[in-house]
Amino acid sequence: MAERGAPTLSLPDDWPVHPDPILALNRMGSFDWDLDTGLLGMDAMAHRILDITPEEYDGHPGSLDPRLTGGESERLDALVARAMKDGSENYGTYLRLRRRDGSLRWAYVQGCIRRDASGRPRRIIGILRDATRELEDGVGRRQREALDAARREQTNVVQVTTAALAHARTVQDVIDVVKDSHGLALLGSTSLVLGLLEAGRLRLVAEGPAGSSVPGTEVTRVDDPYPLSEAVRTLRPRFIESPEEFADCYPILWPHITGLDITSAAYLPLIAQARPIGGMGLLYSGRHGFTQEERNVLVALGSSIAQSLQRAMLYEQEKDLAQGLQQAMLPRTIPSVPGADVAVRYRSGYAGGSLG
Repeated sequence: MAERGAPTLSLPDDWPVHPDPILALNRMGSFDWDLDTGLLGMDAMAHRILDITPEEYDGHPGSLDPRLTGGESERLDALVARAMKDGSENYGTYLRLRRRDGSLRWAYVQGCIRRDASGRPRRIIGILRDATRELEDGVGRRQREALDAARREQTNVVQVTTAALAHARTVQDVIDVVKDSHGLALLGSTSLVLGLLEAGRLRLVAEGPAGSSVPGTEVTRVDDPYPLSEAVRTLRPRFIESPEEFADCYPILWPHITGLDITSAAYLPLIAQARPIGGMGLLYSGRHGFTQEERNVLVALGSSIAQSLQRAMLYEQEKDLAQGLQQAMLPRTIPSVPGADVAVRYRSGYAGGSLG
């Protein structure tokens, strides 16, 4: 209880302080993203954190891509898209930014998704704060170590698979590596398909697990409405980041694989000597979207498999040619010589055994 006669304490005229100076003093900026128009408005502190002037920024999120390093833009897009699709109210992540002088800094972005009565996302309101000093502490160090470990694991995937492919001599050897490689297991795919291109058609030569095949897709045309055909036809990888996207883009195929609980997929063209020789599809359960690093790993993996398949095809063609020459050059019959035994032996120049 206040003592009688004690002076009354007065509050500052600006109490409580408006949120804007509070955010600015703590190096936090704000943004307001209208999803209908696609325009993203930012306050002065957000401009400072991103090191971009109001004159340089036209209100479209794509204008900020030069400030995001590596695959940060794609990773952020995937995070926001996933949050909007799965009904999340908030999302947040750390971003690596590059200033105009080339120096790097960390920032943390957090958004709140506002939806209409039907649940459709209409607006995202959030904050952007400088997290450079924060990530110099233990929490940030652990996160950087986790990111580095993930990158090392992805690199190991390619190395393990490439090492296994180095010992593959025939097409069947390559197929066995694709189906059984520990590298593909590390990628976490639950199902795969591998098709070879023959006269404008894709013939499946590998699939898994057993019982996951779709009737009628053993041989398909390149212009058929399937993701594997699309990847081979366009010579571009096709990444499907959600079940909804899969169902919308490929309504003919989706009903046949719903039982596999597929949540995302990557379909890669297999290109050797600048021409397609087939395609490979990896299907995943329990994960949505692909970071730029993951996309790069999958593309590199597809390139390695394509080169191995091309080498195996050339080996088998040369082997068939050598066998044909043997049959053409050797006499059909050898005359018998009284008192002598006749033995004919042909040894192939190929390592690993003879052809006759």
